[in-house]
Amino acid sequence: MNMDWINDSLASLNEQAQAEGLDRQGQLTKPPGSLGDLETMAVRLCAMQGTVKPSVDKAQVVVFAGDHGICDEGVSAFPQVVTGEMIKNFSRGGAAITALAAQQGADFEVVNVGIVVDLPAMENVIDATVMPGTANFAQQAAMTGEQLAAALAAGKAAAERAHAKGAKLFIGGDMGIGNTSAATALSAWVLNDDANNHVGPGTGLDADGVSHKGKVIAAALAKHAEAMTSPMEALRHVGGLEVAALVGAYIRSAQLGMTILVDGFITTSAALIAQQIQPQISNWMFFSHASAEPGHKAMVDKLHAQPILDLGMRLGEGSGAGVALSILKSACATHNQMATFAEAAVSEKSA
Repeated sequence: MNMDWINDSLASLNEQAQAEGLDRQGQLTKPPGSLGDLETMAVRLCAMQGTVKPSVDKAQVVVFAGDHGICDEGVSAFPQVVTGEMIKNFSRGGAAITALAAQQGADFEVVNVGIVVDLPAMENVIDATVMPGTANFAQQAAMTGEQLAAALAAGKAAAERAHAKGAKLFIGGDMGIGNTSAATALSAWVLNDDANNHVGPGTGLDADGVSHKGKVIAAALAKHAEAMTSPMEALRHVGGLEVAALVGAYIRSAQLGMTILVDGFITTSAALIAQQIQPQISNWMFFSHASAEPGHKAMVDKLHAQPILDLGMRLGEGSGAGVALSILKSACATHNQMATFAEAAVSEKSA
């Protein structure tokens, strides 16, 4: 399967729209800079969308689901059957992200890229199964090249579906027991750091469990070190199917000129790998929240990103992005609907 598309050029930001958006901010009935980051967000959206009045009302949420062979090493407090059970919960609308997507009026779908249990056809669930969960990366590479290509393509297809429906903003979510181990391994590789500095409790490990998890990941990174010569090889060796799909979705979204709202720990690891492949992709990204997972801060620092919110969240699913979307909507509302000094006949600051 061809992966050459991953290196195709990203869409260009519209510098004229950015300048016009910045000029508009200077004319609105408020002291310059008084809306803080809302102003910066609005102007960035102008550049992304090529308009002086941007909108994020049309958003697409896609949760990518996959299981992880690394769970054989006892790195998770929950059994892998939970991944399939949560997909059913997503389909029924009973999860945090489905509640938030409904609140935001966002379209929602789940893409199953490979879990350990068989599932029947369900509403809002797309079967893009590559394999029944990754291989155990403590023992061997998580995926073959063909499997990696298929997972990336599943993400690409999701971004293309969203774009075809007119989505202006893409939110990727994750579901997969064991995926914090894959995310930790990827972030430690990119940052060239000890995995033990990034490992966290995931779904609820105690201190001994976190220590064991760190040792397993560190040993796996050492095992694969010589083979992980590129971001794609790192993703193939220690990544997850859903993480690879997120990488594909992010890169294709940026190629199509669609704004990306990154969620938390798992999705930021995907953003980190995407940025290693396409260095300019962060121009198309907003980062929704500061995850409570210990390794998240190092990742956002590497990306020179500023999370919009810090609410102590660590659920995943895209839930932090679902909340942060309200802030982006507020940025657009104030930018688009406020009057200028001239329109409101309000005196401006004296020279």
